[in-house]
Amino acid sequence: MEIKVLHQVMEWNDDVSAQVRDTLREHKVCLINVMGSPGAGKTSLLTALIARLREEFAIGVIEGDITGQIDAEKIAALNIPAVQLNTDGACHIEAMSIQHILPQFDLDGLDVLFVENIGNLVCPAEFDIGENFRLTVLSIPEGDDKVAKYPLMFTDTDCLALTKCDMLPYFDFDVERVTADYRGVNPKGPLFQLSVRTGDGLDALAAHMAGRIRAALA
Repeated sequence: MEIKVLHQVMEWNDDVSAQVRDTLREHKVCLINVMGSPGAGKTSLLTALIARLREEFAIGVIEGDITGQIDAEKIAALNIPAVQLNTDGACHIEAMSIQHILPQFDLDGLDVLFVENIGNLVCPAEFDIGENFRLTVLSIPEGDDKVAKYPLMFTDTDCLALTKCDMLPYFDFDVERVTADYRGVNPKGPLFQLSVRTGDGLDALAAHMAGRIRAALA
């Protein structure tokens, strides 16, 4: 019985995610789902990417948090339209929430809509929110065992950003292990090593994402 109920919930989410995808296609907006643990550096990476992409693309952001609006305030300070989504305890964002938020944006005035998902390596990976592609963020301080422990997050992503690489000298972190584990579950997924603090690797990731956005908008 419990398995049947879960199946029904997922089917319902898939129906709504298809509607979200249709709406965004109609308005020619690319939706990017940014996922990772709390403290992985999702917001910092997002602000760095916005700085590199905003000259070519009109950008909006949905900031997902259990409570508060700290991250949305950081995005709004960049003069980027942002909407805060508080889940009040839920560990992920569902397509229905995205569907309800879309009218808050002038979709005809946007090219890209980033969604910073709830900090979690489990639940967000299970829910399609109508995105064109997924960007997963993993930071050096989290440890090099996360791909092995949470394979679905890394199997279903379109791109992995290994962040805070400037901290590699201070942590016992095996980049080769992470790369091998990632290749084991996602053989074709690109992996970028970068540091928001130093700027290393950011241009390469931004260029990759710009290409993916252009393809989605074509």
